[in-house]
Order: sequence, then C-alpha cells, then structure tokens
Amino acid sequence: MDSDDAPPGDPFVHPALFYRGEEEYLAGTVPFLRDGLDGGEPVAVAVPGPRLAVLRAALGAAADGIRWLDMTEAGRNPGRIIPGVLREFADRHPGGRVRIIGEPIWPGRTDTEYPACAQHEALINLAFAGREVSILCPYDVAGLDAVVISDARATHPVVIDRHGTRASDDYAPGRVIESYNRPLPEPSDAARMSFDLDALPQVREFTCQWARHLGLAPDPAGDLEVAVHELAANSCLHGGGKGTARIWSEDGQVVCEVSDAGTIDDPLAGRRPAAMSPFGGRGILLVNHLADLVRVHTGPGGTAIRVYMRV
Repeated sequence: MDSDDAPPGDPFVHPALFYRGEEEYLAGTVPFLRDGLDGGEPVAVAVPGPRLAVLRAALGAAADGIRWLDMTEAGRNPGRIIPGVLREFADRHPGGRVRIIGEPIWPGRTDTEYPACAQHEALINLAFAGREVSILCPYDVAGLDAVVISDARATHPVVIDRHGTRASDDYAPGRVIESYNRPLPEPSDAARMSFDLDALPQVREFTCQWARHLGLAPDPAGDLEVAVHELAANSCLHGGGKGTARIWSEDGQVVCEVSDAGTIDDPLAGRRPAAMSPFGGRGILLVNHLADLVRVHTGPGGTAIRVYMRV
C-alpha cells in the first residue's frame, strides 16, 4: 500500500487492512512501515499492546525509527485518538508525508464503546482531508463482528485483504457518523440536578460527591469533576443557558451525563488539537483527554454528552 492508492485529488490515504492471523497481519503492516522508513517518512504505530511486540520483533533494528503507542491506553477513549494520537504525531512533522498505523477497534471493545469507535474511523477522513498523511487501520476479521467489518468498508475508501487492494464500493463515512448518532439508553437509576450559570459551583460539588460515593478513586473523581464542569459551562454558554447533570454506576464505570437544548453542528468538535489554556475554550477536547469514554447524541431536540470513568 502506498500513496498511489489515495482517492483522486486527495493526498490523504486511509486504507482498512482486513487480516486473519499473525501472518496476514505482518504481511499487511510490515511493508507499509518499511516503505515509510525507506522513504524517510516519520512513522508511528498505535495498536493494542500484544501487536506492538509482534511488529517490533518483525522489524528488528528498524523498530528504533518508529514511535510506538499502546492503543488500549492512548486510544481507550476513541474521541481522543484524532487529537491526541494521530494529529499529535502528524502535526509535529509538517512539510512531507507522515505514515501511521492505527488500530482503534479490537476484539474486546464493548458495545458501549463501539459507536464512538465507528464514528472515529469515519471522522478521520474529515480531519485529514487534503493532508499528506497515510493511516493504515488493521481489522481482525476473525475476532470482530461482521457489523464492524461492514462499517470499516464504509469508513475507508480503500480495502486491503488477502485478495489484494481495491477501492471500497461501500465508502460512505457520513452515513456512519449519522447512523451512530443515536439516543443514548436510559440508566436504570441516576442522581440528577438541574443547573444554570449561577449553579455551576454546585455542579462540581454534585459530581465530586456522587463520584466518590459510587466508588471512584480521588484522581479520576477529580478528572470527572473537571470534565462535567466544562460540559456544564458549555451548556450555559451555548446550550440555552441551562442544563441537567445525571450520574450513576454502570458496568464497573461511573457515568455522568450533561444534557441541554443546544445542538453540535461541527462533527469534529472536541477532536481538533488546541492549547490547554486556563482561560477556557477547551470544551469537549478537554473532556476527551480526561475520560475513558465519551458518547454524544446531538440533534434538533438537544444534546446529551456522557463521560465514562473506570472505577
């Protein structure tokens, strides 16, 4: 796979690699990495930990020229992969092609995480349109659900498998972004409070109190408090001047939702790198960096953003 596989007129390259087993994984990834190294391109790999070891061993001494990241940690929240992994690396190397392997979806991703994963893969195409960047996304077809593979054909303009490389006839990233913009399921039991601008301090107290009550350790409880305050402030400024916060425990996580009457029109909101200023303007980007998972539903009826923190 090389830059000649880019869609006409766009230097951005975003193929999906469908593999079965280690042999096909290495056959699809190692040449991609070596081509980048041989061409003097900056190269990064962000894949689940066990795959890091396999690739390092296959590359030998050449592995020293690559930046390595465990995607199960760096990309635990799919919402921070574009700003915190892909753009963070690509933006440090302007002026030439950058090559990255990113594997954000692996067997073991939960049903709660997956919609955010699928939207992430679709949004990559918007985030890097027009840029000299190649991002190869491996998919374990033996371990992933058929729906995941079908979505990958819609989020990647090019598909690579044991039969070769070809354009995807199903490419439609906008459809995937919209189809996973679904109403979030109702929790069985949640504490709640309404707020306006004057009540923002109480939102922090509410979040901190309930986070600790639900078993969250001090550090993640503090992160959740900051994230929820940021979302509540956004509701007051951009979501009709008020909103509702709810918090509960779910599958070993503490979940807090902030909802309001506003609508998010920018599909890349919270996914563009920005300076972390103490004077605000960080919004959903900061939340994405703090949380283990962020889920969003937005539309004419309002917006709900859920922040998940592992206990």
